[in-house]
Amino acid sequence: MSAESTVRPTEVVVDPRPLLDAEAGVLALAVWPDEEGDPDGDGSPWIGPGGAEVAEALGLDLFAALERDGASGKAGEIVVVPVFAEGRGAASVDGEVDVTKVLLTGLGDGSEAAYRKAGAALARAARGVERLASAVTATAGDAATRAFVEGAVLATYALGDFRGTPAPAAKRPLGTLVLAGAGADADTVAAAATVARAGWTARDLAQTPSNVKDPQWLAEQARRLGAEHGLDVRVRDEKALADEGFGGILAVGMGSERPPRLIAMRYEPPKAGKDIPHVVLVGKGITYDTGGLSLKPREGMVPMKTDMTGGAVVMGVLSAVRELGVEVRVTGLVAAAENMLGAAAQRPSDVIRQYDGTTVEVLNTDAEGRLVLADAIGYAVAELEPTVIVDVATLTGAATTALGRGHGALFSPSDELAAALRSAGEAAGERLWRMPLVDDYRFGLDSSIADVSNIDTARLGGGSIMAALFLQRFVGDVPWAHLDIAGPARADSDKLELTKGGTGFGVRALLYWLEAGAPVS
Repeated sequence: MSAESTVRPTEVVVDPRPLLDAEAGVLALAVWPDEEGDPDGDGSPWIGPGGAEVAEALGLDLFAALERDGASGKAGEIVVVPVFAEGRGAASVDGEVDVTKVLLTGLGDGSEAAYRKAGAALARAARGVERLASAVTATAGDAATRAFVEGAVLATYALGDFRGTPAPAAKRPLGTLVLAGAGADADTVAAAATVARAGWTARDLAQTPSNVKDPQWLAEQARRLGAEHGLDVRVRDEKALADEGFGGILAVGMGSERPPRLIAMRYEPPKAGKDIPHVVLVGKGITYDTGGLSLKPREGMVPMKTDMTGGAVVMGVLSAVRELGVEVRVTGLVAAAENMLGAAAQRPSDVIRQYDGTTVEVLNTDAEGRLVLADAIGYAVAELEPTVIVDVATLTGAATTALGRGHGALFSPSDELAAALRSAGEAAGERLWRMPLVDDYRFGLDSSIADVSNIDTARLGGGSIMAALFLQRFVGDVPWAHLDIAGPARADSDKLELTKGGTGFGVRALLYWLEAGAPVS
């Protein structure tokens, strides 16, 4: 079964014609709160561009509708105004398209976050609509327009293919969002739609059930994406992994009948010179995680189909870099394995040898993500000549305990790289919080029989810090950042542009960073 869902994301187009000529049965207008301290204001919200024309053409009192619903114009507030006989033929020059309703959309303080929230709310209110024309972004800058489009496309994500009957039309995403008028820049809108589709790709991969999804399936999806987006893809199977010394990936996958894979996806920008930076993104691809012999409780296993979200994020990012015109080389490595119980499963207290020769005493088989990441990072350092490495993983429950569901944990010894990633995350609506790499904690990974242990042996606490310290030893002198996305990678309910389940957190932040040239210093 493919990761290509039968549910398609909203198409977004720019139409320079006026709102009423855009051939859409539903229209959307911006609503702004009354500015505090405005001596001429009466405390009521006001309607943005296009409002007067729509009200006159359709015979509507839009301000009465706002007053009826007690609307304030806060970001994401939607007021639905039905249109009856006056709307017949009003949405096209030839009089063939009827307007059935107008959606008044609050923009709050007009920040990029407010536009993102407004786009998400509008898309949810327009489920099942074939075509909607919007003037909400008529006065927005490029960044706000981009946030609006990304919010609108991502908010109605759904995975198809697994229901006996298709979802009813009324619950499907908005078919086409038309940004009407002369305000929207077509390139900005296209970039936003590309980023949002990359988010859908990551969510599709993360949401696919693990009876379908195994390391080989993930490799097949990488090949499909490579063919679609002009990427070079190489997959190492279990024999190649053994021949080349990827001991961490092999050890984690030993307990499963479905063997591990290392997936490499490479993007070369047009006219790439020798001096162009080379970014290596490394994703944890544990397609299901029981914890191995260090077995998780039942409740802890339920969401573990999304334990490969780091790998899904890397694949989503690679699916978009060519369309976005990213000007740096990008290689994505996905270390894919299934961490299962089995007669051949690794045991607590086993000693394994990682790709770079480091020996690791595995004291907890549920701390497996760092083992597969260490192999991929070690390989990148030894063979790929990276300018910078960023790894992404649902790595520790400790990161969720520390930061909750709203922030990803960011670790890096580089102030400049950490600042660049945080800035990109803030702009993209994916917040990252920098955490410390505490030198005084390093002794907690000491082992009595190997170079290092895979968990804290000194009971220092700070589980996400200890995991980051473990990974740092494999990086050498290469600039590096580690994103522990265990908290924001999963959502318990629909909120803003997120939908319940795997969120694909990190796709937008990394793409914004790559579009900026992947600044390190």
